[in-house]
Amino acid sequence: MSNELPATPAPIRVALLFGGRSSEHAVSCVTAAGVLGAIDDSKYDVVPIGIAKNGQWVLVGNEIKNWSLTAGELPEVKAGERTLALAHLRGSQQLVASVAGEPLQELGAVDVVFPLLHGPWGEDGTVQGVLELGDTRYVGAGVLASALGMDKHFMKVVFAAAGLAVGPYIAVTDRQWSVDPEQVRQRVAALGFPVFVKPARAGSSMGISRVDSLAGLDLAIAAAREHDLKLVIEAAIVGREIEVAVLQGRGHEGPRVSLPGEIAMVDSDHAFYDFEAKYVSGGAASLSCPADLPEADLARVREQAALAFDAVGAEGLSRVDFFYTAAGEVLINEINTMPGFTPSSMYPQMWAATGLGYSELIDELLQLALNRPVGLR
Repeated sequence: MSNELPATPAPIRVALLFGGRSSEHAVSCVTAAGVLGAIDDSKYDVVPIGIAKNGQWVLVGNEIKNWSLTAGELPEVKAGERTLALAHLRGSQQLVASVAGEPLQELGAVDVVFPLLHGPWGEDGTVQGVLELGDTRYVGAGVLASALGMDKHFMKVVFAAAGLAVGPYIAVTDRQWSVDPEQVRQRVAALGFPVFVKPARAGSSMGISRVDSLAGLDLAIAAAREHDLKLVIEAAIVGREIEVAVLQGRGHEGPRVSLPGEIAMVDSDHAFYDFEAKYVSGGAASLSCPADLPEADLARVREQAALAFDAVGAEGLSRVDFFYTAAGEVLINEINTMPGFTPSSMYPQMWAATGLGYSELIDELLQLALNRPVGLR
């Protein structure tokens, strides 16, 4: 009989990918700080990889304070001399580093990537495509679902096809605005004011303006076009903002849905739930979970959130946002396939209220990714 103790399994190596080229660079860094502070380091060996604003992948430190919001300062990944990449070597994904004029340096294998990226060049299917090409497991939605979740226009097309109620809107391309801006103004006027002017493929309320009359439309369009030349302009909906956190089911099980939460603005300086209210002004908005809705409507919102998740083919996690009108009508606003994921973000808060804590949520997402096959599925 052997007296040897069983070998302790090696920690799972997780590449935490954050920063990125989009206007949501700082949000991604703050999300990474939250995950770094909560992940089980006895189970996971975390390798933080920052993507600088110029697109360079760099190995960065895991000091949480470097990636957290500090007074009046947003965190940023800086470019460096050494560039990181994932390469398929000897049958597995390896981290490699390169410096001009020097041979590649191997930094070891990676089991799974957690792409905590928001906005274009990260949340829109581009990074997901890179990881798919290398047969690398990763957390979250695949290429098509990520692209649909990023494009507010095609997202609405898919939702409507799935039988979900969508509010009145128009999509405006760069060509349409450049060639015939007057026709665009007429289409917006037909929606009725107020309207919300949004970049079609940006997140965290970047570049969004509320417009109360035709006089303010051009200025709002110019502000949105700083983030994306394609726009979505939506008729304002008078209703309560209800959100649901969705988590992929295990195996062939259907998606799991949290208790619905309600966003309430408590700071009169914010006309709507914008970037500053979400991430900068603490206490500007509050979450009530479960939302104060009739039981039948709570169930209906959760059912529609699961339907939206499946409609775009999401995996891993998503937050689905709705409007709930005084008449009891439920209108879907959008799906976010990589929602804000700091401990104080709405997605983890809703799961916490449903009974799944932040650290447990991180673990579940990583396990889902590790057990998901690579390639077509």
